[in-house]
Amino acid sequence: MNKLNEIIILGGGCFWCLEAVFKKIQGVISVESGYSGGQRSNPSYEYICTSVSGYVEVVKITFNPQTLSLKHILDIFFNIHDPTTIDRQGNDIGSQYSSVIFYQNLMQKQTAQETINLLNGQFSKPIVTRVEALKNYYPAEAYHQNYYEKNPNQSYCQYVVRPKLEKALKQFSNYVVS
Repeated sequence: MNKLNEIIILGGGCFWCLEAVFKKIQGVISVESGYSGGQRSNPSYEYICTSVSGYVEVVKITFNPQTLSLKHILDIFFNIHDPTTIDRQGNDIGSQYSSVIFYQNLMQKQTAQETINLLNGQFSKPIVTRVEALKNYYPAEAYHQNYYEKNPNQSYCQYVVRPKLEKALKQFSNYVVS
């Protein structure tokens, strides 16, 4: 990884949705689905779905801050999920679907908090997105990586991922990789 690149870990519902969107954004170097926030080492998908694991489905976004700022990443993030619901995104219910920003340094923490403060009041309910220091991150199993690209006709991809992706591509067209 280039020393100029940064990494941010975001949880906003199903990681397939976040991954599909951020893979299309200019300045994003890579996106990986994974798990963060729990205690057990090397958690499995089945374990994190118990809702008692403490883990959240997340994406690890490596980006070039000269091309794409963290503020812009967070603007996209807050527009592609509902940051006002606790442990839920649409029909996906459970603590693994929490809205959370895992920061790695004080600048990321400050940017996240400033963004939330700026956006609070623009939604019908208060933003409940947690801002927490990154304690751990584990990549999800191989079958979760690039899920939408590999399974675009799967029903969840058709009815949940695709509409979020299309909305984001339209709304943030100036950031989309052609």
